[in-house]
Amino acid sequence: MDKKHTGAQLYTVREFTKNEEDFRRTLRKVKEIGYETVQVSAIGPIAPERVKAAADEAGLGICATHIGFERLQKELDQVIAEHRLWNCRYVGLGSMPPQFRSSKEGYFAFVKEIAPIAERLRAEGLQFVYHNHRFEFEKFDGERTGLDILIEETDPNAFGIELDVFWAQAGGGQVTDWIRKVKGRMAVVHLKDMAIVEDKAVTAEIGEGNMNIRDIVNACRETGVEWYVVEQDDCRRDPFESLAISYRRLSGDIGFND
Repeated sequence: MDKKHTGAQLYTVREFTKNEEDFRRTLRKVKEIGYETVQVSAIGPIAPERVKAAADEAGLGICATHIGFERLQKELDQVIAEHRLWNCRYVGLGSMPPQFRSSKEGYFAFVKEIAPIAERLRAEGLQFVYHNHRFEFEKFDGERTGLDILIEETDPNAFGIELDVFWAQAGGGQVTDWIRKVKGRMAVVHLKDMAIVEDKAVTAEIGEGNMNIRDIVNACRETGVEWYVVEQDDCRRDPFESLAISYRRLSGDIGFND
């Protein structure tokens, strides 16, 4: 992990990216914290060219995105053009649509839908990556988890995994085991911590929770993860402060390679 490959997931500050003016201001704040790149997700209706201009103005790269399933199905040419404009290889899907989640058959149906999209992206020099939540760790027939099905029934060269370490732990998984399990197909990882507040597991700034982030980062280093993206779904303080705390912990307690 090095500074140039440590990014901020803009979903964390989604309330501050609803229009171009706020988006530009937000990117400047993210850069001031120390981040070198961002993952574009949950932003307002801002033209791709203006997204590019704002990122360039702030001195930030765009390492990955989250794109809605319907856009991937219906506007794939436009999605490809946007990613080329942004010099961004990794096209992410933030979650599986609800209609596929409840059964093994649903997962197979999802694979059938997403596989040609992932293959097209690969043919265009891009890479599809799938972001997990907790539900993918449900076991079907007492055997494979949903995430097992996604891994085993897809082409590892076309279907990448963007492991969210919080949701993997919330699903009962051993996070470092899963990191090693998807070695070679995970270029982007989502880093966040897990704290217990009023008997509930909540997302937290790195170092503010109970996860062994050092071991997680070391496993990512060992398995060749390229982009380390900080995300916090819900913040109990100003989200920019949350991003800053996580960045300081990564740079200080864990340490950048550079």
